[in-house]
Amino acid sequence: MQSLWNDTEAAQFTDDLAQRVYTSRLLGSDPALVMHGGGNTSVKSTLANIFGETEDVLYVKGSGWDLATIAAAGFAPVQLPYLLRLAQLEQLSDAAMARELRTATLDPAAPAPSVEAILHALLPYKFVDHTHADAVVTLTNTPHGLEYAREVYGDAVVYIPYIMPGFELARYCAEVFPQRASQQTIGMLLMNHGMFSFGDTARTAYERMLDLVSRAEEFLQQHGAWQITWATAADVAPERPLRTELATLRRAVADVAGFPLLLRSHRDVQGLGFARLADVGMLAGQGPLTPDHIIRTKRVPLIGRDVQAYAEAYTRYFETHAPLVAQPLTMLDAAPRVVLDPELGLCTLGRRASEVAIVADIYRHTIDSIMRATRLERWQALPQADLFRVEYWDLEQAKLKRQGSPPPFAGEVALVTGAASGIGKACAAALLAQGAAVVGLDVDPAIQACFSQPDWLGVVGDVTDAAAIEAALETAVQHFGGLDILILNAGIFPQSQRIAELDLATWQRVQQVNLEANVVLLREAYPLLKLALRGGRVVVIGTRNVPAPGVGAAAYSASKAALTQLARIAALEWGRDNIRVNMLHPDAVFDTGIWSDAVLEARAASYGISVAQYKRRNVLQTEVASAEVGALAAALCSPLFARTTGAQIPIDGGNERVI
Repeated sequence: MQSLWNDTEAAQFTDDLAQRVYTSRLLGSDPALVMHGGGNTSVKSTLANIFGETEDVLYVKGSGWDLATIAAAGFAPVQLPYLLRLAQLEQLSDAAMARELRTATLDPAAPAPSVEAILHALLPYKFVDHTHADAVVTLTNTPHGLEYAREVYGDAVVYIPYIMPGFELARYCAEVFPQRASQQTIGMLLMNHGMFSFGDTARTAYERMLDLVSRAEEFLQQHGAWQITWATAADVAPERPLRTELATLRRAVADVAGFPLLLRSHRDVQGLGFARLADVGMLAGQGPLTPDHIIRTKRVPLIGRDVQAYAEAYTRYFETHAPLVAQPLTMLDAAPRVVLDPELGLCTLGRRASEVAIVADIYRHTIDSIMRATRLERWQALPQADLFRVEYWDLEQAKLKRQGSPPPFAGEVALVTGAASGIGKACAAALLAQGAAVVGLDVDPAIQACFSQPDWLGVVGDVTDAAAIEAALETAVQHFGGLDILILNAGIFPQSQRIAELDLATWQRVQQVNLEANVVLLREAYPLLKLALRGGRVVVIGTRNVPAPGVGAAAYSASKAALTQLARIAALEWGRDNIRVNMLHPDAVFDTGIWSDAVLEARAASYGISVAQYKRRNVLQTEVASAEVGALAAALCSPLFARTTGAQIPIDGGNERVI
């Protein structure tokens, strides 16, 4: 491993805490050391209290912060003498420990201190770093892991057997570390858990960590256990569309979980290569790379697609180990978060796209470690009982409860056509704001960059091309796992032409975009929508011209009227599949791409009024913004309208002819 320490950069971080921030970020920048909130760091320093007295404190990483981006505010200042006194107690429950840590924290606005704060405090060094480095854990997740570690490190580290993190581990180390440490000690190895390094300066602790991890990497390389090769070629094209199979798997998982989940299929060299190993069940069926990963990935992945069998096995696992825990437990959902399938590859699941990505990152590192440990000797994870204690640790349970209720559309997938601007973009924004993963489809390449967040996928495609629609659905499902919501918005509005002057080419083009494309979309989306856990939802963006057409808009009005009739029939046909189909008829929405100055002037002229008058030609004398249409479209997909289908709802400021 290469040190990222830079003297010029480091010089900007002048005090103890600033130096702690700097090297913590260096550690966090390498996923081979820590991932997604893992690891923790600390520095022993002083702090002046309100009386002007100097107190010894431990600045330790706070819960909820990631080392890659941590700031000074991410470190909790805890009274160091108090922590050292806690380390001398014979017993302390982890729940009581968490309360005591909060009591000893000098800043009430600081995050909750790491559960390993006491362990950091008792190590007699100014700077302490702790990582879950892949190479180190790979080495120890083997039958002879301790022997390998002694060969690699000798007396450079103190060796600690696996002990549950928290007070139990801190209390053990308080007794053992002083007895075993020597002048040569630069680290402490926690078997099946991770590595500690320390020093009098931030740089010393950081570079000692790199040295210790590098030794493990070099040992694996020397024993031919570092490079991984896969028999599967990269980016293997599926022999058939996989969207229905993926959506079916996602629905089966959601049925077990009791709530919708996103699913991402990774069919790359690693994902397919590992899933297709003959002994993948044995390799993947032992447990996670480190115990803390179980919160994200569950103990083991599902091999294949028998979700019910997985759920039954998880229930047996819970029933076996729950009686051994002192406090009563409520079983978590029994649904997998990782699936390994020879056709679908590595599939990862979560309620938000960011969660899905985290699970994928963690399991990719797990795959590499499994393969390396297997080459070295044999992969051997911790026993089930130890993993269960972490999965149902009361501190982790409390952390989950603090997350609160998920957003309304968490775990659900929406597809919005014409989403690069106007009403379509507003619909996408409203759905994203309420937790949905959204796929935007538009002929405009700008669709790809409309939103910069993991829950957004912009797909360039022409809705009039049936192949493009199928490809978009395939992409959407491989990315998010299925389809729950469909917003049919894409459309064109030609310049005003009375029927006497209407050319057939214009008529056909409008019908093709506004009507025929939606026939194909509805047809292809139907198998996916009927797999939605909460029922499929379709919102068709019509127009006020359907109930109250205007002169000069024959092609547009007729296309939207036909689309409305199509939607009404879909509502009739699909009700038995728990799919509801509703229509919105907006008007006076002028912040959209179809309302160019030329179109506005032509429409106003057809009524013999000014553009300003045309914009407010409704009962309320108001304009309707795209965002308001988007909000109503999202509401139609919510439980508020769970008993509504086939409805036509105007959002037009009130039109006398409609009323």
